[in-house]
Parts: sequence; C-alpha cells; structure tokens
Amino acid sequence: MNALDTNILIRYLTQDDPFQSRKAIELIERRFTPQRPGFISLITMAETVWVLGSVYELSGREIADTVERLLQADTLAVQNEQQVFTAMVAMRQGAGAFADALIGALGAWAGCDSTLTFDKKALRLAGFELL
Repeated sequence: MNALDTNILIRYLTQDDPFQSRKAIELIERRFTPQRPGFISLITMAETVWVLGSVYELSGREIADTVERLLQADTLAVQNEQQVFTAMVAMRQGAGAFADALIGALGAWAGCDSTLTFDKKALRLAGFELL
C-alpha cells in the first residue's frame, strides 16, 4: 500500500494541471486496486477539505459530495473511515466545519465523554462542551 499526499488528491479531484492530473488519474484509477488501495490519512483528508474550500471555493455541500466519492472509491483506503463519514455528514448538513466534526468524531471513537472547546460554533456538533 502507498499513502497519498494532499497534492495528488487535489490534482485528481480538480483536474487543474494537465500533466499532474493525468498522473493522479493513472495512479488512483489504474494502479491502485481493491486488494492494494491507496491510503488517505486523516491529515491528508483534512488538508484536502481545507484546500477545496479555501483555494477552490467549493461549498460545504460540494466538498461533502467529494469526500463521499473518496469514501466510496474501492481503490482508496481512508483512515478512520467512519469518523470521516460522520464529519462529512455534519458538513453536508451545515452543522459545522469538517475539521471540528472530525475532531469530535475521533474523540467519541477514542471513548471520550466530550470534546472540550472555546469555539461556540462547534457546539452545534454532537459531543462538544464549552469550557
């Protein structure tokens, strides 16, 4: 298995560089297989979501749709897939930022009672507690 860096995913998703995008397609669609998938870490996923929103100005719904497609790809293995899915759903529903939702989902996965925060906006997400 090989891990993917954010720039590979961005080229694959945006198709904004003819040379690099072609290589990313070749890698993700032809080289990786369900038996030997490409690995997407939580950091790579969070960076990808951030780049799609801040650089490419995609809406939360568009980003959630993109994350869902990555989760459904049988040639990709996403770290903590269920927690990424939970964060994607929260983003799609407008309940909060992907990173905040992921932090909360990972806290729950780790057995935490709640996620403590100073961020009042994060309180819209399940499991957050204002400090």
